[in-house]
Amino acid sequence: MLTNELRYFFAVATSGSLSTASEQLFVAGSAISRQIQKLEARLGVTLFERHARGMVLTDAGQILANHVRKSMRDMEFALAEIQGLKAVRKALVRIACTDGMAFDLLPGLLARFRQQHPGVNFDLQVGTALQVAQWIRHNECDVAFQFSLAPERDVEIIAAWPAPVLLLLDAGHPLTQQPSVTLDLLHHYPLVLPEAGTTIRQLFDLSCRMAGTFLEPTFSSNNFSALYEFTRHTAQAITVCSHFSVLWRARLDAMTLKAINNTSLSQRTLQIQAPGSRHRPAAVETFLQMATQMLAGEHSKWMAQLA
Repeated sequence: MLTNELRYFFAVATSGSLSTASEQLFVAGSAISRQIQKLEARLGVTLFERHARGMVLTDAGQILANHVRKSMRDMEFALAEIQGLKAVRKALVRIACTDGMAFDLLPGLLARFRQQHPGVNFDLQVGTALQVAQWIRHNECDVAFQFSLAPERDVEIIAAWPAPVLLLLDAGHPLTQQPSVTLDLLHHYPLVLPEAGTTIRQLFDLSCRMAGTFLEPTFSSNNFSALYEFTRHTAQAITVCSHFSVLWRARLDAMTLKAINNTSLSQRTLQIQAPGSRHRPAAVETFLQMATQMLAGEHSKWMAQLA
């Protein structure tokens, strides 16, 4: 906190006169003048040039005023951060995502966040890509996680990472030994695909057409959990997803990811989105920071493994 000397000095520095500073501080002008003189004596410099029309800072006075201003700003930031910590202790954060991210990514993130902030509650709504886009644009959620094929409009993109379409298969699957996997090789194995209309299915079908390959799924569903479990329990089955969809679960279940040799399957990004032009509560801001840092680190690990 500022001493009386610095507080009186700064009031005169910003107002330009003893009388105005006196009115602002409800302190007699003579008392303010004595404190400034005391400060000048202690520093051994003149802080103001006294004129009939007011008080003007000297070079030394300007330097001191700048430091006091910075000190006050830092104090304001510190107080705001403390208030933010208090606000994080009890809050509700509304999150929206598409189905693939509700399987492993979001439950894992939320559980890890609550280990540090147990007072924060979450509401997770799962919808189609169209529904999630509408919810975030209409401020019906605080944060959205979704895969996107194109830049989103009217929302703030907090962070984005490449989310290529990858093969998900058992660690002992024959394709794991292939140096390069092309779409035509998938004919030989049970294929498990999301329903038509999802961004990943659209991208997969388009890539197949461009490659002149027709692949009929053995099993399809609009639920990623069903796709995952069917793949896990069916001999040599293969499904497709992003590494983000099975960020922690794949390792636990001895499943692995393998890239497909097709550039068209690398067009998606995972985006963390927030409503545009809106003040975010402290709990939301803290969650966004943690989620961004954690996903950036996990993404680097997965890409290093796939390289």
